[in-house]
Amino acid sequence: MTALARLRRAAALTAVAAATVVSLTACAFAPTGSDAGAAPATEGALQTVTAGKLTIATGEPAFSPWVENDDPASGEGFEAAVADAVATQLGFSKDDVVWVRSTFDSAIAPGAKDWDLNLQQFSITEERKQAVDFSSPYYTTTQAVVTTGTSPAASATTVAELKKLPVGVMSATTSYQVAADQLGTANLSVYNSNDDAVAALQSGQVDAIVVDLPTAFYLAGAVLDDGKVVGQLPDSSAGGDELAFVLPKGSPLTAPVTDAVDALRADGTLDELQQTWLGGTDAAPVLK
Repeated sequence: MTALARLRRAAALTAVAAATVVSLTACAFAPTGSDAGAAPATEGALQTVTAGKLTIATGEPAFSPWVENDDPASGEGFEAAVADAVATQLGFSKDDVVWVRSTFDSAIAPGAKDWDLNLQQFSITEERKQAVDFSSPYYTTTQAVVTTGTSPAASATTVAELKKLPVGVMSATTSYQVAADQLGTANLSVYNSNDDAVAALQSGQVDAIVVDLPTAFYLAGAVLDDGKVVGQLPDSSAGGDELAFVLPKGSPLTAPVTDAVDALRADGTLDELQQTWLGGTDAAPVLK
């Protein structure tokens, strides 16, 4: 083989090798299966269930004051407003936030989810941490007094007024500790469960009951006829449940969402939203 022929053959082999590398590289990065229609990732973008969108779940129905008029997309209501603020912190516009619904139990069960975040008054527990992730808390519950519109407690605005009335509470709870400390035990009736306390209120055995604030809103809105949250007992968050966003176990969003919640706490936004939706005169004023 002449020198020229050898050079031509070497050049041909080099071209074939280069073509093979290009082909293999293309195959390695070609979309396959369910990823075939996925949008290409943007550098620095958060990984969400739908590219470019933040999918947030809540319960159905969602009750006031957590969500007003069962419309979380409106941003009206404490949790709707918190979710809106967190989405903004994460860099999502309102148009890029998608709201869906889920049950409470399915949200904290193990397994894949079709949403990125979920909030419907989830308290952080060690047991739940085995199945899902939590952000840092956006609210620590206070203790509240709930009654009916026809009860003598309905018009109470001070702790002193409530001390004169029969009040029910569940034993061995933070609610009991706060009620005993602030209302005294003379007119306090203790029950084995909140259901028993509610039954006592409905039958007129007590004029009001003490529960945590989320439970108070639920009872007033969904259980009691003409239910009313009288107000929050002052300085009652010590030992209260911490409410947080639920995320799928191992979610890449857990740290960014926690950072967003922490930032909103640091700049006073969470306190402002709490006062607007949970501490106002139309929601649950703090009793004097």
